[in-house]
Amino acid sequence: MKKWQKIVGGMLVLAALIGAVAYIFRTDLILWGVKNRDAPEIIAQTPEINWQPGPQTAKVPKDQRPPNVILILADDLGINDISTFGGGVAAGLVPTPNIDRIAAEGVNFTNGYAGNATCAPSRAMLMTGRYPISTGYEFTPAPSGMGRVVSSVSGDIRPDLPSGNYDSDADAQSPEYEQQGLPSEEITLAEMLAPAGYHSVHVGKWHMGLSPEMDPLGQGFDETLTMSEGLYLPEDDPNVVNAKVDFDPIDRFLWASQRFAGTFNRSEPFAPGGYLTDWWTQESLEAIEANKNRPFFLYLGHWAPHTPLQATREDYEAVGDIKPHRLRVYAAMIRALDRSVGQILDKLEEEGLANNTMVIFSSDNGAANGRGGSNSPLRGWKHTLYEGGIRVPLIVRWPEGGVKAGRVDEESVLNICDF
Repeated sequence: MKKWQKIVGGMLVLAALIGAVAYIFRTDLILWGVKNRDAPEIIAQTPEINWQPGPQTAKVPKDQRPPNVILILADDLGINDISTFGGGVAAGLVPTPNIDRIAAEGVNFTNGYAGNATCAPSRAMLMTGRYPISTGYEFTPAPSGMGRVVSSVSGDIRPDLPSGNYDSDADAQSPEYEQQGLPSEEITLAEMLAPAGYHSVHVGKWHMGLSPEMDPLGQGFDETLTMSEGLYLPEDDPNVVNAKVDFDPIDRFLWASQRFAGTFNRSEPFAPGGYLTDWWTQESLEAIEANKNRPFFLYLGHWAPHTPLQATREDYEAVGDIKPHRLRVYAAMIRALDRSVGQILDKLEEEGLANNTMVIFSSDNGAANGRGGSNSPLRGWKHTLYEGGIRVPLIVRWPEGGVKAGRVDEESVLNICDF
């Protein structure tokens, strides 16, 4: 009997030790489970993106056509992350001359507001001209498991914040992630422009549903190069510099769950052709080239500078010795975003489209707390309805539309489409 008592006692001690270790490393174990989720690891190689060609020659002179529309929307960009507002990221160490160029050649709405303090509802309002409460699309959908995991680990990572309550019953009753989006009966800007002969192209982030009736093609766009996972480059790519924000539960989840993948017109996921910000820009230039002889609407939904923080090594070296490391990576991401804007503007000049193209630049909400962005001098961050969460850059250039260069408008303006 004593022998068995010793064995049982030893097993209990071992179980207690395993339990203690599991408790100490519970956050890492939860995130390890996310990283090793049951998902296919094979991502197809990068295909050639063939944009639908427009007419070889313009049927109507460029100055007599309806204006082209280019909407460039950043993600989680702080009001003071661009130098237009007198500051800039990293206390002005990294200027944004190309974004500033839109303001210098157009109008800068210094009191511009997003439709929401978080991604998806803000984007839906911009696409529909309707308040989120009117469409029923009021909250940002999260990938499968995110709510459960973030609420589980947030207390360990950020004990200074209020604890999150995970409602497993509500989660179980929610539609699948792909079905959580803007209702298909809502009329989008792309659908409004179609009768006027516009060809609409979406590139980048969507975040308004991925089912056939809710994705860009289902909501009126003719073509879409869509982000399907959240890495800008593979984590181990020799050309990438990563910055993990370990005290941010959402950042920890994204690093554990996301891969480097995209789709084109509902294709199977494939590896993008380079660093997302740069690759999406190059494909946008190709889309402009394909549509230069007809009215077009290009919605370039950048992921930058949203976490996970990843920059190219070239941009990281170019911004200089900024401290801390995550701020330097963030600043490098802003440099890439500004370069994207410059390349779009240069392409319009090259094709003779600049005068009759409306270029709109904005952000879906303010900068997120702790990742490097600046909403200074405003109070609050993304997710809050303080000024820092909803005040965003809003600048527009349209020479032939009567938008005077260098105009500054201090009236409160909402970045909502008014049909």
